[in-house]
Amino acid sequence: MLATVPLTDDERAAVDEGQVALDQFLERLADVPTPAGTTPREIGVPATATLLPIIAVNQGKQG
Repeated sequence: MLATVPLTDDERAAVDEGQVALDQFLERLADVPTPAGTTPREIGVPATATLLPIIAVNQGKQG
């Protein structure tokens, strides 16, 4: 995806540098208006990302 989607330096850091960089980037975006005109902070969207759990998947025949 990095090859086909051009990213700003801030976006690239959020992808490459881990959770702290991602949280800092989201905090900066909290006051940027959405297309509707309100900001994420105004509509109550948290400025942190929620990591999804990683679940092991076992493939193969069960016998």
